[in-house]
Amino acid sequence: MTDPPPLRLVAFDMDGTLVDVMSSWAEVHRHFRDNNDEALRAFMSDQIDDVEFTRRDLQLWRRHKPDISLGDLRRILADVPLMPGARELFEALHAKGLRTAIVSGGLDILAERLQKELSVDVALANGFETENGGRLVRGIIRVPVKRKEQVLRELQTRMRIGPQETASVGNSEIDVGLFRASRLSVAFAPDDELVRRHASVVVEERDLRRLIPILAP
Repeated sequence: MTDPPPLRLVAFDMDGTLVDVMSSWAEVHRHFRDNNDEALRAFMSDQIDDVEFTRRDLQLWRRHKPDISLGDLRRILADVPLMPGARELFEALHAKGLRTAIVSGGLDILAERLQKELSVDVALANGFETENGGRLVRGIIRVPVKRKEQVLRELQTRMRIGPQETASVGNSEIDVGLFRASRLSVAFAPDDELVRRHASVVVEERDLRRLIPILAP
């Protein structure tokens, strides 16, 4: 039996994986002391799609701040903490010459911040079209939450990197799609049994340094 090819790409979920909050969207709701529980239930039961889910979130925020803008989101998310060990893990991956990507249904404002702080090669996340000085108008869906596999496979094609050369890291059932497009999959601090069952490796501790021996030995 031949050895598998070396890893060339590691794809990461963001919320609950690279940052120590479960949802960047929920952080905005929390800022306004509100929640989107009803829309979340409708989305998870396939009653609404990503576009409608995003529309309802924006509608909720506008109740509190009618002219909410990208600048507001940037300020709200500025203090979202990195997951412990994130910097050390990315330093180790870069030292090995591995490419890195964020593939997240979270907010692109936060993904862009992480891309700069961690020197991530590609950051794919969702956001908003704007007008009149950054006022949020409507959602932009780059990563349909339930179609992460498709997004990762398209990225692999663009980067000319195959699934056998890819590892992925996520914490919830919506990351199983990433796992299906990867040879090595890590359930990091998993919050449900489905992601545990589909992972090659499970890391319970909320410290990304524990992934260095797995991804960059």
